[in-house]
Amino acid sequence: MSHDHHDHSHHDHGHHDHRHHNHHEHSHAPASFGRAFAIGIALNLGFVLVEAFYGWQAQSLALLADAAHNLSDVGGLLLAWAAYAAATLRPDARHTYGWRRGSILASFTNAVLLLVAMGSLAWEAAQRFQAPAPIEAQTVMLVAGVGVLVNAATAWLFMAGSKNDLNIRGAFLHMAADAVVSLGVVLAGALYLWRGWAWIDPVVSLLIVLVVVAGTWSLFRKSLHLLFDGVPDSVDLAQAHQCLLTLPGVVAVHDLHVWAISTAENALTAHLVVDEMSGDAATEHDALLRLASARLSETFGIEHVSLQRESLAFAAECPANKGQCAFI
Repeated sequence: MSHDHHDHSHHDHGHHDHRHHNHHEHSHAPASFGRAFAIGIALNLGFVLVEAFYGWQAQSLALLADAAHNLSDVGGLLLAWAAYAAATLRPDARHTYGWRRGSILASFTNAVLLLVAMGSLAWEAAQRFQAPAPIEAQTVMLVAGVGVLVNAATAWLFMAGSKNDLNIRGAFLHMAADAVVSLGVVLAGALYLWRGWAWIDPVVSLLIVLVVVAGTWSLFRKSLHLLFDGVPDSVDLAQAHQCLLTLPGVVAVHDLHVWAISTAENALTAHLVVDEMSGDAATEHDALLRLASARLSETFGIEHVSLQRESLAFAAECPANKGQCAFI
């Protein structure tokens, strides 16, 4: 379908305009989170080496397993960092949206990695029930205690961006979950010292698995939803439809779509049917588009808006106005 150039408006205000609206403010700069990823990866990689060494020295399978789990987290952080960097790449003729969807894919992969890791931990715990093994509790507690500090510090690096960006939230949840895992290992060591219960290790492991899976399931569900161009949770589609329908002169809205370009940016396209005989239709073309963009930005935080203005006659012929979307 051919569209006249003047009947389209694409408003991409970028990060600058986001700062005018606190509810969707982008407080993260690529440089600051690039530094956070670098520090987080270095901290965790160093800790993995320490934990693996002491796990081998103390013959502690729990510490060795936790070291392997933390190593998988280094991979997850590298993946999230790569996606964050990809989101800053400029669009080109082959990828008109750039590589920003990589952040959604990274969030999904991050969630899957964490769920798989928890499955492995649950399997190991089940094996431990059958053959409880003694542990060198003091060494385990000391090393796991360092793990709590390392993972909590790394999670803190990403806390500021976790509210606005699903990918940064994935990194934050990953590190926070690891702090919980390490804390569980510390508690297991303490109870082993106090009561001598060899079975406490697998019991605590299973409790940790339940906590982590409960926290990760939301990230998995949301990232999978966005991968299939689902309407982001921050946008009520019916409300967005009503917002456009109340514009002066607009008598119908069809071909309305809302989706996520990245974990931090949403986009909207719609066809606005304007009754040229209505007094409100006298609203100047650009003024109508400016008003629509302002309302969508203020209400939903959507900065990427593409609108097509149509007459009643054109709307009757428009192929997009044939029941192919939620609102027609």
